[in-house]
Amino acid sequence: MATTIRLARHGGKKHPVYRIVVADARAPRDGRRIDQVGFYDPHHSPPVVRFDAEKLRSWLGRGARPTQIVAQLIRRAGVLQSERTE
Repeated sequence: MATTIRLARHGGKKHPVYRIVVADARAPRDGRRIDQVGFYDPHHSPPVVRFDAEKLRSWLGRGARPTQIVAQLIRRAGVLQSERTE
């Protein structure tokens, strides 16, 4: 099963809040998810991005592929930078 790490839209009308989830690549955007690994709220200044680093590392290690936007959020948050410096 091909898994992706992507955004799932929640929140109210014109005020989206996103959960960063691991889902089957064939599942719809807001459909069934396997696990939640983070949270993203773009309406704060600066935007709020939180990750569960352990879960994220675990899913990346299992072969889950982040979408382009999620990859940007991971880089901006600096969640995986500690592994690169070792």
